[in-house]
Amino acid sequence: MRRDRPELAALTQFVDPLIAHYQLRFGAEPDMLRAFQRIVYDPNGNDTADFLFLPVNDAMDPNRLGTHWSLLLLDRHTRGEPIAYHYDSVRGHNHEAAAQLARRLRARLESPSMAQQRNSYDCGVFVVDGTRALVRRLAQGERPAHEPLHLDNLVANRRSLQSRLAHPGLG
Repeated sequence: MRRDRPELAALTQFVDPLIAHYQLRFGAEPDMLRAFQRIVYDPNGNDTADFLFLPVNDAMDPNRLGTHWSLLLLDRHTRGEPIAYHYDSVRGHNHEAAAQLARRLRARLESPSMAQQRNSYDCGVFVVDGTRALVRRLAQGERPAHEPLHLDNLVANRRSLQSRLAHPGLG
């Protein structure tokens, strides 16, 4: 993305799962605000992040491990009215966790449609492939503000993901 669409890359942040889970979702308010500012401000102190991709874990306690991941796309294009789009490959499973994170980010929560996993272990593949599909759509000029970017036709493929990770230049 940095090579092909540098202007979009400058507006987009991929948030580390640990930051999203521990600092943004469960951190004390001052810690959460500092973490959020580190994400959205560039080195010159400008708020440049229009799109944040945040992994969501179903653990409802910061001291416990969760069992399921989903994706939150935070659209901050209109700074005063951010919208958090929650993509969950097990419909509704992570709703409360996503709602909690959206509240902390002061964003309205919406749940676009997403393809559903057929097993109990591919949620991470859906998060990675869903992120990839959404970035492609953003790069093509689609914006969720006009209409939520649904992922009901997403085909998450573990082998394809493994191949892309093993050979990053090929796909």
